[in-house]
Amino acid sequence: MIVDSHCHLDRLDFDKLGLSLPEALDAARQKQVEHFLCVSVTLDQFPSMLEKVEAFDDISVSCGVHPLNQDQALDKSQLLSLAQHDKVVAIGETGLDYYYSKDTHSVQQESFVGHIEVANELQKPLIIHTRDARTDTIDLMKAHGADKCGGVLHCFTEDWSMAKQALDLGFYISISGIVTFKNAVELKEVVKQIPLDRLLIETDSPYLAPVPYRGKTNQPAYVQDVAYYIADLKGITYKELATVTTNNFYDLFSLAKRK
Repeated sequence: MIVDSHCHLDRLDFDKLGLSLPEALDAARQKQVEHFLCVSVTLDQFPSMLEKVEAFDDISVSCGVHPLNQDQALDKSQLLSLAQHDKVVAIGETGLDYYYSKDTHSVQQESFVGHIEVANELQKPLIIHTRDARTDTIDLMKAHGADKCGGVLHCFTEDWSMAKQALDLGFYISISGIVTFKNAVELKEVVKQIPLDRLLIETDSPYLAPVPYRGKTNQPAYVQDVAYYIADLKGITYKELATVTTNNFYDLFSLAKRK
C-alpha cells in the first residue's frame, strides 16, 4: 500500500476528470493508495476544504497559508485556532517562493516564521514549499527552531546541498511527479541520494501530473506511477519503496497505520 502525502482534493476539477471526489478516491484506492493528506493553502478556504473531506476516514488535512497567497499578513491566532481540529495533522503548506511575487519576500518570511511558531506550539509537523529560496528557507528553519516540530520539504526540486541541510534538521523530503520529467536531471540525482527512511511520495494534484499523464489534470491515483519511477531510480523493488514511504508518512504525521 502507498500514501499520497500531499494533494489538494478541494482543488480538483472533477468536470475535467470526469469523476466525483468519491470516484477519484476509489480510483486511487484501486491503485493501492490507502491514505491521502489534503493540504491547505489559505485559512479562509480551510473550512470549506475540511467540509469536503471530513467524512472520509482515510483523509487527513493540514492547515496553513501557501507562500504565494499573501494578500494579507498571517493571522497567527486564526491559524492556531483552526489547526487544533482533530483531523489536522500538519501546519502548512508554508515556506518561501521567490520564483513568483518577488515583491512579497518579507511578507512570506513573516508568514513562514508564524507557521513555525504555531507548529512548535501545537507540536505538529510543517509542510514546507520552497522554490528559488534555498538559503532563506534553511536560515529561517534554523533560526526559529523548525527542527523541534520537524516536517517535510514537499514537491522538492532543489539541489542536494539543500536537501542535506533539511535532512540534518530532521526533515523528510517528498518527491512528486516532476521526477519523471525528462528535464529533471538534477532532481533524479538528488532522489538517488535521499535516505529511504526520510523519503515521502506525493502527487501535489491537481498539478504536476507525472509521465505519461503530463499536461493532464493530476489525481491521487497517479502517486503509484511516482512510486514505481522512484523505486526504479533507486534500484529497489516497488514493494520496498511502498512499504518504507508509507511507514515514513505515518511516523512523521503521528498516525496509526491502517490495517
